[in-house]
Amino acid sequence: MEPHHRPRPRHRALDQDDIATRVIPLVPPEDATAIIPRFDKPPRHIVSEEPATTVLPKVTHTEPAATPQATPDAKDGPPEEKGVTVVPLRPVRTEEGYRSVYSEYTRTTFGTVVRAVSRGTGELLITFGLIVLLFAGYEVWGKAAIVDAHQDDLNRQLEQQWAQPEPSPTVSASGPPAQVAKPPNGAVIASAHIPKLKKKWAIVQGVTPADIRYAPGHYPDTAMPGQIGNFSMAGHRTPAIWWDLDKLKPGDPVVIKTADTWYVYRVTSQEIVLPTAVQVVAPVPDKPGETPTKAMLTMTTCNPKYNNYQRLVVHAELKRSQPVAEGDPTELKG
Repeated sequence: MEPHHRPRPRHRALDQDDIATRVIPLVPPEDATAIIPRFDKPPRHIVSEEPATTVLPKVTHTEPAATPQATPDAKDGPPEEKGVTVVPLRPVRTEEGYRSVYSEYTRTTFGTVVRAVSRGTGELLITFGLIVLLFAGYEVWGKAAIVDAHQDDLNRQLEQQWAQPEPSPTVSASGPPAQVAKPPNGAVIASAHIPKLKKKWAIVQGVTPADIRYAPGHYPDTAMPGQIGNFSMAGHRTPAIWWDLDKLKPGDPVVIKTADTWYVYRVTSQEIVLPTAVQVVAPVPDKPGETPTKAMLTMTTCNPKYNNYQRLVVHAELKRSQPVAEGDPTELKG
């Protein structure tokens, strides 16, 4: 049996593309730098088993010319610009080993110690200042809710006191002062209404710090509401009490309510005095020592706001009274 012979492939005629790409022509030695001709299409019968690679042209760096502004290390790079610090990229080899490129900037020196102390002191002062501001804000604004809550309690006590069968005796503005027992310090004695400020407060007896902590207090040695003399009160300059007392002008009403009578006072004057000017709560404020003939009202508070080295004083004079049974006075509407 004759061996099977594989038929030889027939050579096809080479077209123009095969002829152009079949063999790279030999370049003579004298023309070794000649440019290899461009091949528009790859050979059809050649399949490369290796991926094509792209050779990037080698880039050579040229050293910059020395300039008068160049530093001793200018040979390693461009000249330093003003205000720019050049940090080497490689550690420096020494006898003890390699030194970090940032060692010049992290090592402890007298200057770094001074800067660290100054920075720490500044941060402490800023923190202390913020704490002081927060405390001041709490003293001025944060206690308003606490005062309002205590005022609600005092007003409830006052309503319960007035609801008793035998209310406390009152006096007439035109008659002589009645001999009534003075209430103990801390007891609620009346309520004060200032329509212009849209505020009202329960008034307690006494002007000690404990008495006026949450309410205006009545000077015990002065007249009671509606009596001939000077019904004088003191209150803190806080947003919950007499923060805006300086807004009162002559003619503005100040209404005091007791168990059975409304007393309507009208502002007459306002003044700023030293804390030692105790004559402002005398029976006759402008003429201390004289016998009073009118029913007056005086309100005192700290001045200016956030401080207490002065006193703001508002004086008023009783204009009329009205029984509680007749309803609220028209002055409460502002």
